Amino acid sequence: MGFHQIDERNLALLSKIAVDDGHGENSPYFDGWKAYDNDPFHPENNPLGVIQMGLAENQLSFDMIVDWIRKHPEASICTLEGLERFKSIANFQDYHGLSEFRNGIASFMGKVRGGRVKFNPSRIVMGGGATGASETLIFCLADPGDAFLVPSPYYAGFDRDLKWRTRAQIIRVHCNSSNNFQVTKAALEIAYKKAQEANIKVKGVIITNPSNPLGTTYDRDTLKTLVTFVNQHDIHLICDEIYSATVFKAPTFTSIAEIVEQMEHCKKELIHILYSLSKDMGLPGFRVGIIYSYNVLVVRRARQMSSFGLVSSQTQHLLAAMLSDEDFVDKFLAENSKRLAERHARFTKELDKMGITCLNSNAGVFVWMDLRRLLKDQTFKAEMELWRVIINQVKLNVSPGSSFRVNEPGWFRVCFANMDDNTVDIALNRIHSFVKNIDKKKDNTVAMPSKTRRRENKLRLSFSFSGRRYDEGNVLNSPHTMSPHSPLVIAKN
Repeated sequence: MGFHQIDERNLALLSKIAVDDGHGENSPYFDGWKAYDNDPFHPENNPLGVIQMGLAENQLSFDMIVDWIRKHPEASICTLEGLERFKSIANFQDYHGLSEFRNGIASFMGKVRGGRVKFNPSRIVMGGGATGASETLIFCLADPGDAFLVPSPYYAGFDRDLKWRTRAQIIRVHCNSSNNFQVTKAALEIAYKKAQEANIKVKGVIITNPSNPLGTTYDRDTLKTLVTFVNQHDIHLICDEIYSATVFKAPTFTSIAEIVEQMEHCKKELIHILYSLSKDMGLPGFRVGIIYSYNVLVVRRARQMSSFGLVSSQTQHLLAAMLSDEDFVDKFLAENSKRLAERHARFTKELDKMGITCLNSNAGVFVWMDLRRLLKDQTFKAEMELWRVIINQVKLNVSPGSSFRVNEPGWFRVCFANMDDNTVDIALNRIHSFVKNIDKKKDNTVAMPSKTRRRENKLRLSFSFSGRRYDEGNVLNSPHTMSPHSPLVIAKN
């Protein structure tokens, strides 16, 4: 029997978690990754391959980190300069983590938030990346069958991170493009009432701020509304703030930590923050996830559970030195924000020239692109048809809005910070050729008799598109994307 062949007897030997599809790998979000893995773009070896635009990584400031490491070889225990610490770091470390690491993380989180709030290192709990930290927190707060209200669209991996092994549920709080997908008190109450009517116990609300996939930030009034809501219903509020240092233009980022400190009669024990260095510093491979809770018991229990997914002591040691260098941190945060702003402005400007708009955003490493006008009809079936053309013919891995549980078809998340400038040019050129081809077909359709027009509408998304860039008849090669690895298991994107 081949490795990929699974018979009924084999399934019966395993647990329910092991055999179900709760990981979500069969979703369009991960199908896009598979398309990329099977045909990855490379400038010389595969110039017509799939360009990776589904990877929410920030690779624009790696040079600054590399330069710091080059200047501080003592920060690594694998260099001659740092070898004297090898034994103490390589020996057993308990789940509290290195004190200098927790101090460094607390200091960095404060700087990211403009110094407007301070974080207590004793409340910091490690997790194996944001995925591991998220799951640990859910294990602390909910029993199987309990639910969390989550504004949609939300990160595609939440169905895996929050539900798969914990057996918790997600109840969507529907947000609409009519108000730029902002969450409202009315929408929260509707979702909460729906859960009550279904006899489902709601344990909390989960938000991402800045939002993935929207790239927007929550304003103070909305955050206060959320705190008031969870206080009234005596449920938890989890704020995923892993993109907090990716804000590149006004309005500035407001952390829930600031709101908690300012509001009177706030039940702090209901408030929890998820953090990571995967997006803000572009270090997803380091698997640094953080839980920061105002609940003493949650801190204690989450720390015990973190034994199943700690950050390696070697990684802690290196990052402790880096994050304690205040001059470096200040320069990194300023320059990283500047580079994100430049890339975002360039990307959206070129899309706008093509007649493609995006949700007005101020943070993140992606845009929420509006392709509703390219759908043959306003359905999710039409969205999937369009997405398959983009993946298979245009050769771009973008993520369809349905993967993020949005309730309006035609939106796509497109990542722009995981590649170099020349690869961005190639990607934009492919999009331009694709849209131009569709618009040309639409123009031709207008002049056709009704029968022919109906036939043309059916064929509208079935044209052949090579994904090549032509300049006076020549195919131009381009640099490859910077990250060829697959996040099917390891990354939180």
